[in-house]
Amino acid sequence: MLVENTYELIGHTPLMHLPMKTPNNVNIYAKLEMFNPGGSIKDRLGIALIQRGIASGKVNEQTTIIEPTAGNTGIGVALAALKYKLAVKLVVPEKFSFEKQTLMRALGAEVVNTPSAAGIEGAIKRAKELAKQVGNAYLPLQFANTANPDVYRKTLGPEILADLDNRPLAAFVAGAGSGGTFAGIQRALQDAYPEIQGYVVEPAGSILNGGPAHSHRTEGIGVEFIPPFFKGLNYAGVKTISDDDAFYYVRWAAKNLGLFIGSSSGAALAASLQVAATLPAGANLVTVFPDSSERYLSENIYEK
Repeated sequence: MLVENTYELIGHTPLMHLPMKTPNNVNIYAKLEMFNPGGSIKDRLGIALIQRGIASGKVNEQTTIIEPTAGNTGIGVALAALKYKLAVKLVVPEKFSFEKQTLMRALGAEVVNTPSAAGIEGAIKRAKELAKQVGNAYLPLQFANTANPDVYRKTLGPEILADLDNRPLAAFVAGAGSGGTFAGIQRALQDAYPEIQGYVVEPAGSILNGGPAHSHRTEGIGVEFIPPFFKGLNYAGVKTISDDDAFYYVRWAAKNLGLFIGSSSGAALAASLQVAATLPAGANLVTVFPDSSERYLSENIYEK
């Protein structure tokens, strides 16, 4: 395949039938989003957020893009902003991976760190303060921007359906941070399979299942507030996965499948196996692996 620029490589990632023993011999298919050029599922979102801003007239050549992010969205936004030669400031809680922040800077973004204890809400607050200081600024705000679920409903969902080639689909399992990925794909799959069971994956320390909020090692998923994209969304339940289980499957996937997956993907695999145990024999389940382990090596992701 011959391409003319990096942006043509966004999307159309492989859907892999995982060669592993599963409960009830359920087929688990994983969308491998680390094959996007920026290394994650958020490349799709980055370009959608910038293009939405341009189309609305809120972004011009002099606009500075400011976005609070846990990491991958920042890389996606910086990659998209590079296409349109826009200045970027990314507000990142300092606890998130060194590699992600390095990649943001490599793409020309300025990284502004906020205290880890303040979480993503602290990053959002700081981003809004920076926007007032800069003047001509645009905050895509992935946590409230409808471009977030829309891009996954229009791209990733239909890709999964095409890849499955009319195979019946019983369940969908994916993590939630902003909630856009899960909400967008769930709606696309429900359009084709109205009875599909959708399960949200969160780390212990996230609040969707009603547990107490606390810090966690699993990056990229977990919420401090209910995502607005979940309003009116029909899904079967929430799977809360411990850091230990998420990282166990990170290590397991490397040794047994030859896949380098991030901790949110490890959590998605752990949750998929739990859901598989509830499905009929031979049923089909789809999950999403958002990124690879390579951007977390400084976090000792392969250490027990």
